[in-house]
Amino acid sequence: MHWYNEPKIWSAADDAITITADHDTDFWRKTHYGFIRDNGHFYYQEVSGDFRCDVKVSGCYAALYDQAGLMVRGNAETWLKCGIEFVDGVQHVSAVVTRDFSDWSVVPLASNPESLWLRLTRTGPAVEIAYALDGSHYTLLRLTYLTDAAHLQVGLMCAAPKGGGFLTTFEQFTIRPLSD
Repeated sequence: MHWYNEPKIWSAADDAITITADHDTDFWRKTHYGFIRDNGHFYYQEVSGDFRCDVKVSGCYAALYDQAGLMVRGNAETWLKCGIEFVDGVQHVSAVVTRDFSDWSVVPLASNPESLWLRLTRTGPAVEIAYALDGSHYTLLRLTYLTDAAHLQVGLMCAAPKGGGFLTTFEQFTIRPLSD
């Protein structure tokens, strides 16, 4: 796996990757905020074709917009990120899809769970984003067109746009090709 914006503190052991997101980091492009940020942390591998990616995410979210989850990236203008985003003291399941401009979809969770399971499934140019609170029963968050590029970067993402940084742990990360 490779780093895009390697954080100052991280480690990998067994099936867990622990990252402390550096402060003032984010992934975002334009929209009504007008700015571009491309300095969040992304630990990825190159993937070709259709795939399914799964991970369990646990974080110590504390500051506005603390975020951790999965990312699929073609380039700086074409990517998606999804996972938990901390807004006004509440964890939200979040998805940002970027094709030059970023959009943002959020669903507040009834409680701030200890962990969230994420599943991305790419079929052609489309990516399905699903989440589970128990690792078994997944709920569709979003189905989006992303890109028809043959090769993409897929992996773990975290950022701390407003706070001083935070600790997050990724477990059971897998990427599997989809069979025809």
